[in-house]
Amino acid sequence: MSSTRRRALLAGAGMALAGTVTAVALAAGGSQQDPSERQSERQKAVAERGRSVMPFDLEQTTHRFTPTASGGTQDVVADRRGDAEQIDLIRAHLRKEAEAFGRGDFGDPARIHGEDMPGLAALQEGHDRIEVRFKERADGARLTYTTREPALVDALHDWFEAQLGDHGAHAESSR
Repeated sequence: MSSTRRRALLAGAGMALAGTVTAVALAAGGSQQDPSERQSERQKAVAERGRSVMPFDLEQTTHRFTPTASGGTQDVVADRRGDAEQIDLIRAHLRKEAEAFGRGDFGDPARIHGEDMPGLAALQEGHDRIEVRFKERADGARLTYTTREPALVDALHDWFEAQLGDHGAHAESSR
């Protein structure tokens, strides 16, 4: 099943569950927390954990995720043109991550986003069938992920989506 189809099915199931939860909460006289508040709390927790893993400042940088037919690209860029400090920190971190991911070590994303992060287990298991390339950019750095296996492409896309949601305003999709 494709990741798009899987997400559509999960979204439908999630909407049904959300309706049930709302009905139960209202029947019990309780109030349901606004989903945007829950997401905001998660994003704050992810940002806090990220400070212990990523040396650059999330408030001064942006993650960009671009899914492709063979995997995708992950860019991390400084928000201010010519911010040499952030650019150097981004490059050092992504260079280290490219090497770790090539060995199947996805420990840093797991520490930030959780061990059950979508796509993570498949990426760890299939790391030897994913090429991860590091490249400097004028404003930061890029990791390019390439594989011939559709299941790993789906895992990469799921992993990108999870990061987009978790990083909130610090990330964007370049679809």
